[in-house]
Amino acid sequence: MQLTDEMITEIGMPVMVAGLMLYMAFIIYNLGKKSEAGKFGMFVLFLGLAVGMLGFVMKYVIKFFLADSIG
Repeated sequence: MQLTDEMITEIGMPVMVAGLMLYMAFIIYNLGKKSEAGKFGMFVLFLGLAVGMLGFVMKYVIKFFLADSIG
């Protein structure tokens, strides 16, 4: 089986972005820990900074359910 650019992009993009999202979650956690934000402060940090990551995940969830229901 020959790997094409399209196949590499289709597989690699979600995997690499998921890795970056995990790294961003670590950065948010580290930021809250170093600033001694407490439980509520940590919640606000994750809520405010992780909303964009949630949008990316929801895109793939919606795409999965639409592809399943159509085809």
